[in-house]
Order: sequence, then C-alpha cells, then structure tokens
Amino acid sequence: MKKNKMYGVLEDFIIQNKESHYRLAYSYTKNKEDALDIVQESILKALNSVDSLANAEHIKTWFYRILVNTSLDVLRKKGKLSYVEDIVLEMNSEEKVDIYENFDLQNAMDNLPHHYRLIISFRYFEDLKLEEIAAILGENLNTVKTQLYAGLKRLRIEMEV
Repeated sequence: MKKNKMYGVLEDFIIQNKESHYRLAYSYTKNKEDALDIVQESILKALNSVDSLANAEHIKTWFYRILVNTSLDVLRKKGKLSYVEDIVLEMNSEEKVDIYENFDLQNAMDNLPHHYRLIISFRYFEDLKLEEIAAILGENLNTVKTQLYAGLKRLRIEMEV
C-alpha cells in the first residue's frame, strides 16, 4: 500500500513540475529531443526506484538528483558537455508573462563556470533552498553557500563589464 501512495505522490510531483524538469534537462543539453529523453529516462528511473524514497517530503531533491545524474550520464555517453542557463528557459517559460529578456544577465551567466550557473539557477530561478541544492549536488551546505556567494560576486563583476 505504501508503494501505491508513493507512486501517486511521484506522479503528482512530475506532472506539477514538468516544465522545471524539462528546463533543467535542457540546460545541460541545449537540445529539445535530448532534454525530453533525459526527462523520460529520469521518470523511468524514479518509478523503478520509488521504493527508495522513504519520505515524500524529500521528493523534490530526490528527483532533481536523478535528473541531474541522468543528464550528466547522457552527456558523458555523447562525449559532449554543453550547457544553457535556466534563465534563458525561464524567460521563455509558458508560466511567465514577462516578454523582456535581460541579455546582459544572460551574457553574464554565460561567462560563469557551469557550477556557479547551476547553483545560481537552482536558487533564484528554480527557487530551491540551499539545503535542497546541497542534497541535489551531493555537497556540503557550507560549500554550496560559498559557491553561491562566489558565483554571485563573479556575476556582479560580469554585469559591470
């Protein structure tokens, strides 16, 4: 019975957050088909391992970790690591009405190392808590905080140039 409940929780989570999942996958691949494949493969992995999810409160970090790892696996298999920031996808999201793009911010984000872009995107564009980001990336909370502030500092410098 617990398994059925977790399947339902997982199904609801996936449906409610499908755009965010796609944006994250696309941020790794810059390719619509690859991003859709990654999301599909991540959902399959999540469904097959839903028993490992002990607490429904952790579903967000649990699934994002699967999604990130699947994205990295696909890129390794293809032998390429290319990224686009979530901000670009956020600006084009159906959920948003804002038609103005901040090209300065986009260009500044392009110049940041990927790890900084990922943490900044998770925090400010996916609205994840620092604890959730640390869990997704498998890093210490203080490391994530340090990298976030270092990334923001570099972003500020890029914006001033």
